[in-house]
Formats: sequence, C-alpha cells, structure tokens
Amino acid sequence: MTGPLRAKAGELTADEIIGAMREGRRVVVETEMLGAVHEITLRHDGTTFYCDTPTTLHKHATEAEMRTCIEKMGYGRTE
Repeated sequence: MTGPLRAKAGELTADEIIGAMREGRRVVVETEMLGAVHEITLRHDGTTFYCDTPTTLHKHATEAEMRTCIEKMGYGRTE
C-alpha cells in the first residue's frame, strides 16, 4: 500500500491532488492557518471526497466540488 502524498499548500496543482485521490491515496497538505502550521488530509472513498481539517470534516459529492474547495482554500495551485 502506498503512503500518503505529502505537500505544502500550493506545491501541487488541483489536478495532481485529485489524481492522487482517485488512485486511492490520501493527500496531506501542510498549510498555515491562524498563525500556526496544520495538516489537512484530503481523500476519496470512491464515492465521496473528504477534506479533514483540524476543526471540521468537509464532504464533497463531486470532483468539481472538491476542486473548488482545493482552489478556494489554497491547498493546490491554479494554473
């Protein structure tokens, strides 16, 4: 089993993040929030996309919704 893909916020594109998730990998993104560094875990269970932050678990029903979240929150860079 392949371990999680780790990256800093903005290091990977949304396509790279979603591609890894579609392959069954978790993507751990290191980001700064409120003056502290946190890890956000992004994953896909085959049906639902998840964005697990230190404060909440967001669920997205479609790839388009997940892409919007990745771009809006700055987890991935836009091209």
